[in-house]
Amino acid sequence: MSLGAENLGFSYVAGRPVLSGVSLSVEPGERVALVAPSGTGKTTLCRLLGGYLEPREGRVLVDGAPLGRAARAARPVQLIWQHPEQTFDPRVRLWRSLAEGLRETDEADAAAGFSRRAGAHGVCRTDQVRERLRASGLMERLGVREAWLTRLPHELSGGELMRLAITRALLVRPRYLICDEMTAMLDALTQAQVWAGVLDLAQEREMGLVVVSHSPALLRRVATRQVRI
Repeated sequence: MSLGAENLGFSYVAGRPVLSGVSLSVEPGERVALVAPSGTGKTTLCRLLGGYLEPREGRVLVDGAPLGRAARAARPVQLIWQHPEQTFDPRVRLWRSLAEGLRETDEADAAAGFSRRAGAHGVCRTDQVRERLRASGLMERLGVREAWLTRLPHELSGGELMRLAITRALLVRPRYLICDEMTAMLDALTQAQVWAGVLDLAQEREMGLVVVSHSPALLRRVATRQVRI
């Protein structure tokens, strides 16, 4: 199941393209770094690959088929960007956001049986979310604490919220993870822990990674190939 972009073009303002004629391919298990000067469309490309924007030209393909309009949590491509507060509803406790992601996903081994145990309103209980997290091993790998699950997004630090955003994306077992400055707000020790967990999972699951970072050292460490756009 490859992830591909064919001749992508996008503009926020008519006549002023941000991207034009961009093509790339990422194979299962491959770790690709997107390299370009600041302000040249790396974040826009990430959002196109993740299905958050519709290309004005070209198309995004997964295993040769268009990415489509499935619920974001159910897509085989998950996007994590630099601002995790954009991932979560500020009015909803964090365990409910994770439960919603599980409910939406079509992955049989990640959600089907789990959602059947949901309550009458189709939302899993907090103890069920904890159970799923423990079984996945993500809490230990990413340094997530159970106490965070019952809090609202504004009650966590940016670094804590980022680790939960990464957990939410990985919990639904995507085939590809788009990492746009994913660990930029984390301290060096936590950054190393998070990347170690993500790289281990990528190897275990043959999950492809697309990585954007201002740190050349990080890109050299985590990427197997660099693509200039």
